[in-house]
Amino acid sequence: MLIDLRSDTVTKPSPGMREAMAQAEVGDDVYGEDPTVIELEQYSAELLGKEAGLFNPTGTMSNLIAFLTLTNPGDAVILAEQAHIIHYEVGGLTRVANILPLTVPGILGKITEEDIWARYNTGEDVHHAPTTLVSIENTVNRGGGAYYDYEEVSRIGRVCRQLGLKLHCDGARIFNSAIACNIEARYLAEPCDLINFCLSKGLGAPAGSVLCGSKELIQRARKFRKLLGGGMRQAGVLAGGGLYALKHHIDDLRKDHERATIFRRTLEEKGWFFPLPSPTNILFVRVPNAPKFVQTLQEKNILINAVLDDYIRIVFHRDITDTQFQYVLETFIKLS
Repeated sequence: MLIDLRSDTVTKPSPGMREAMAQAEVGDDVYGEDPTVIELEQYSAELLGKEAGLFNPTGTMSNLIAFLTLTNPGDAVILAEQAHIIHYEVGGLTRVANILPLTVPGILGKITEEDIWARYNTGEDVHHAPTTLVSIENTVNRGGGAYYDYEEVSRIGRVCRQLGLKLHCDGARIFNSAIACNIEARYLAEPCDLINFCLSKGLGAPAGSVLCGSKELIQRARKFRKLLGGGMRQAGVLAGGGLYALKHHIDDLRKDHERATIFRRTLEEKGWFFPLPSPTNILFVRVPNAPKFVQTLQEKNILINAVLDDYIRIVFHRDITDTQFQYVLETFIKLS
């Protein structure tokens, strides 16, 4: 009984999803002829209140396509210092999109309207790159699953419109945010020019990300997808899994949040320390020796990640059974 809590990316397709993938109607998506991809893109756009969607192989590619679509080389983008884009995407925003990151410090990886005002530059001065884009992450991976609620996103959107800036959201786990806020994801996406979300994390699909926005922006984005080598052919097999996830798995994310809350409250009573809030499905826990602790748990058939010398990360997801959850909880209690 190997229990993998390293990430919600380790989820496997459910039986119903596998059936949907096997039965998916396919065509050549580069020609715009894959009916299942078309349905996924339309359904995704509708969920997020946008005109159109673009199915991409990965969230990293979706983010990069969004930067290329919304900026010109030499522009500056405001984003959090803790952003996934900064730490885990091989520097694509500078190496490929040729834009300058203006980062905002903070352990939760969130930015405010004040941060935007403080870092905004018109570019009129010959020395400065023009600020043209703001990018937020919702939820924030390195922020322990912290999220932007509707009011926060709305305030950021108002400042962006006031300054003439575009707004992008790396919404890899946007449906986790929506459940935490108890609102539809479309409201969190409303101020954003482009927003992408992952199908391969808590939703359980094997691969894929969808970028959503206006028809004009998505048409521009489609060309950048081709430039980056992201054009897929009979992609309906993958899209079928994504469609199934969106229609059947979103509400299941609620249980991941509930387990994270139970886990944290139980262990806090035993004296464990959690350095960051855990409002969704991601937890950071302080331990004396993280690499050694990871090895100890591995010997007990539990996989987790060490993120610092004294921090571990635990991510709950749909593939964890009630029995497995109870075993993990009891194992941590015994290690108290």
